Amino acid sequence: MKNPMTITSILILIIIGLCAGLLSGFVGVGGGLIIVPALVYLLGFTQLAAQGTSLAVLLLPVGFLAVWHYYKQGNVDVSASLIIGSAFVLGALAGGHYAHKLDINKIKFAFALLMLLASLKLLWSAGKALFFQLIP
Repeated sequence: MKNPMTITSILILIIIGLCAGLLSGFVGVGGGLIIVPALVYLLGFTQLAAQGTSLAVLLLPVGFLAVWHYYKQGNVDVSASLIIGSAFVLGALAGGHYAHKLDINKIKFAFALLMLLASLKLLWSAGKALFFQLIP
């Protein structure tokens, strides 16, 4: 963040956290898709500072509190989570290492492309489903 903490920046951080938490619990997104762009565009974080802060945010709450509700309903595959989590640690280590060696515009482009592709895929599948609901 470029400026020291002010009441306004604290309120913005709280709103970012609430929005990311709500969307994370609702549709499974929050860190990369909500927190990173919000920190960059609303509070002037660099791309790398936003990514690092987003990862720090996700350490405890996602690791326990939000997952607990899904687990109680039988919607957490613990074995798959442990395997993915183990690989995630290695991937995050490598990603964090290489992110600091690449041109920041390449990282921003890759991030934007990933969000665009995910959005197009989601729009296509939801639009197709809605279209077929309209057909009698």
